[in-house]
Amino acid sequence: MGFFDSFSSKQKPQPDPTPATPAADKPALAGGVIPRMAEARAKLEARDLPAAVAIYTEVLASAGARPDVLVTLSGELGSRGHVRELIELVAPHYDAQRHGPATGINLLQAFLSLRQIDSAQHLLDILFALNRPELEERLIGFSNALGELMAGHDAAAPTAEQIAGDAPVQNKISLASISKPVWYYGLEAAAPQLLPAKDGKLRRVAFAQCSLPGLSDFAARSARPEDETGRFCRGLALWFAETFTASAGYDASAAVGLSSALHYFLFPVEWTAENIRELNDTSTGGLDYVVTTSLRNRNDDFELTLRIWEVKKFRELKQFSTRWTPATADAVLGQFLAQLRLYMEWTALPEGSGPAYVPPAVPTAHVQALGATLTQFLGGKGVLAPAQVEAGLAVALRNARANPDDVRAQLTLITGLLRQKAQGAELDATARQHALAWLATEAAQKADASALMIKLA
Repeated sequence: MGFFDSFSSKQKPQPDPTPATPAADKPALAGGVIPRMAEARAKLEARDLPAAVAIYTEVLASAGARPDVLVTLSGELGSRGHVRELIELVAPHYDAQRHGPATGINLLQAFLSLRQIDSAQHLLDILFALNRPELEERLIGFSNALGELMAGHDAAAPTAEQIAGDAPVQNKISLASISKPVWYYGLEAAAPQLLPAKDGKLRRVAFAQCSLPGLSDFAARSARPEDETGRFCRGLALWFAETFTASAGYDASAAVGLSSALHYFLFPVEWTAENIRELNDTSTGGLDYVVTTSLRNRNDDFELTLRIWEVKKFRELKQFSTRWTPATADAVLGQFLAQLRLYMEWTALPEGSGPAYVPPAVPTAHVQALGATLTQFLGGKGVLAPAQVEAGLAVALRNARANPDDVRAQLTLITGLLRQKAQGAELDATARQHALAWLATEAAQKADASALMIKLA
């Protein structure tokens, strides 16, 4: 089911049989309700939210008791990710007996989206009290989701409002969009042929940094130099984006969190529809899909949940989940990527359009290397403080050795070496030896990468 219900003329909610009696002292709406609702919808489509809210407020003042008005309003706002405005406008008017369950479900999902647990619990009780058998299965699903929040899966994590309230004013959080494979930054001039050229209409997808629900010390952890967990959260998004850059039908990017205090940001709550909308609004040309992930670790038993969002309707299309231990991580992640590629109809690029894609044999090593490479790239740009950037190429070298048949693993190491050279630093001798040996192979020639050998001379 979609993240929010939006009813069209062919799918109208069934109101409660109890008739609504409009208050006698409500003034008639100038121009009529339907035309004004259409005007508000047009404002939303033009991304003029304040104007739409003003019209909705005017409509609710005279027609807030009408079930059709509330369900349409909540669907229009919810389907576009404006969950705060949905709550502010709808909650004061909603009466379950009068307006029926459809609006209530939209409102409930808005409460859950913003982790407003008490409000969600109260509304869920009201909806169950309607005794609608056709809603029982769906309400149980919401009850299970709420139960997870209350059980501590997300309850220990601060809400978006708490994050904003606790953060110093000068320490602002922003998203950095990585629009190319992270190993390509530094190779643009030397080997432009390594980035495939694509024709036709492409589906634009962004892979968001993996969140860590329940991370109570997220502020302190974010301020410290990255550890393996932080690298994994960013590297996973980079790996997925790299994979879909190698697909014929996609224009892929990754989004990671940064603090204005020159360090990364770890997300202690899952991405919501509102976050998706914000990411889309800050992406040039907009997005078709956003893929979010969340990771939970209980005594080295890892659980990863992935959600695919359709941006046009701000609805969740699909959810995958998997679990692993350190001993099974590589096999499980490899299978998980294959499942994602199958669902999203990943197709290989024509021969000659960049290096052929081969999934890494050891995904954990590649994910860590991508995360480390991003840190070195952003450190070189001054986006991260020097103390946040680990010197050396040990992580990238380990990846290149673990994935000898993965061209992208080798390129990740090479771009690190070229970055060292550009900075005037002494090249890592062991890493350089490995890179030169690979560049002399037939695989490097086939990938059209052997010309980089002269750059490491």
